[in-house]
Amino acid sequence: MNAEKQQAFLDRSTYRRRRIADAARLLPIFGSVLLLVPLLWGGPRGQTVPTSYVMVYLFVVWFGLIGVSTLVSRRLNLTDDSTDTRKEE
Repeated sequence: MNAEKQQAFLDRSTYRRRRIADAARLLPIFGSVLLLVPLLWGGPRGQTVPTSYVMVYLFVVWFGLIGVSTLVSRRLNLTDDSTDTRKEE
């Protein structure tokens, strides 16, 4: 085997930027699934779950999605700014 360290196929910053972009694309799908979870809930012996529990769950998921999307977008903007090599005019 060669003693030299082999280069990765992609640069790490490019790879991370692409994975963050993938996460941003999957976030609406993940959020939709989380928002549909209360439809699967069933109470004991066929009773329904109280509406207050469902509303609290929906708002927690909603705020969680806002927070996660904020973090992903900031991270994506940071990686775009650091890899932007164009000259400012």
